[in-house]
Amino acid sequence: MPRWLTLQRSIVPAGERKKFMERLRARRAYYSEAKCGFWIFEESGLPGALIEFVEAPDRETLESALAGAPDHIVDTGRIYREVESS
Repeated sequence: MPRWLTLQRSIVPAGERKKFMERLRARRAYYSEAKCGFWIFEESGLPGALIEFVEAPDRETLESALAGAPDHIVDTGRIYREVESS
């Protein structure tokens, strides 16, 4: 069964990093409660260039989680489905 994923890119100025990271912790807790995985990656050569991933086992779970997410703007038209490479 394929997994479903969405992503959000952000550029966070150094002076706003602490506040942004607090919001990310709240998002992680929310998505965990909503049965979704949540990961944050930072570009190694560009501090503050972040990408967030939210993953769910099915589209309905992901859409429901995104609809109720606090402080999170995602283009729900950009939901990706895992495909087999074989």
